[in-house]
Amino acid sequence: MEEQAMRLLCVHAHFDDYEFVAAGTFDRFRERWGSSLETRLIVCTDGAAGHHQLGWSETRERRWQEQQASAALGGYQVERLVLPDGRLRPEANPIVDRPFLAALWSRIRAFEPDYLFCPPIPRDPLAGIHVDHVAVASAVRQVAYMINVPHAYSDLYPELGGEPRPCRVPVILNTYDGYMVGSNMLDFAVDIEGSFDLIARMTWCHQSQVCEWLPWVGRHRMPTPGSLDEWREVLRQRYRRQSRELGISESVAAEAFMVTSWGEVPSRAQLENDFPPLIPEISTFSNLERRLSLD
Repeated sequence: MEEQAMRLLCVHAHFDDYEFVAAGTFDRFRERWGSSLETRLIVCTDGAAGHHQLGWSETRERRWQEQQASAALGGYQVERLVLPDGRLRPEANPIVDRPFLAALWSRIRAFEPDYLFCPPIPRDPLAGIHVDHVAVASAVRQVAYMINVPHAYSDLYPELGGEPRPCRVPVILNTYDGYMVGSNMLDFAVDIEGSFDLIARMTWCHQSQVCEWLPWVGRHRMPTPGSLDEWREVLRQRYRRQSRELGISESVAAEAFMVTSWGEVPSRAQLENDFPPLIPEISTFSNLERRLSLD
């Protein structure tokens, strides 16, 4: 069996978050790495509050089914974050506690990704936020150092408390966050135009969101699409707004990322070697090199 050469992990708050911020990049990675790529998504909330008509139990199950349908199209593994006591973490929860950190620690160590993608922590106090996105970002930041501490949470996971083993700490990247419009920043951007149709079909799996909840809640300037073709145009406009905010050409769909120092700090050469083709006029790395003193 061929050894896995590259592992990508996205840790996000909700069912449907990943598709809007990293799915295209993961797909382009597959073009670059082929069968030696393994990709996984961890969803950190139960999804039960994300509907205006359905009850919690029905919403929770429907959104999980939608995420699994998207995973089948996108070719990635997906799991819900299960806390040490067997519960799922509820939505609208700002608390980053020890069980939350322990659950992330156990799953990151189990997968041992090369790159971990997660939401950003807003630096601007005037930035809009989604409480679940900020909680996930804060949790990843807080647990990052503990990834290679083999007994950090072994009291909550006794089965992991045996012979200590080293664990690779990933490069941790922040994704774009649509709730922080006007306050997002980037170090580099990936041209995902070739993956746009796949992303449209993956996001279209989330019918409870793109056709029902998001148009109703009114926070995303979204009409109600009546077909996949209509949804493609709504999604295209969404990418164009994002590109205008970030100063990227609107001629192609793009995903943007910031490099953190929470985990391993990569070199510019590492990023350029590992990632699919970047948008050159944006991905100069000048801010990154100044901020993190990269070689």
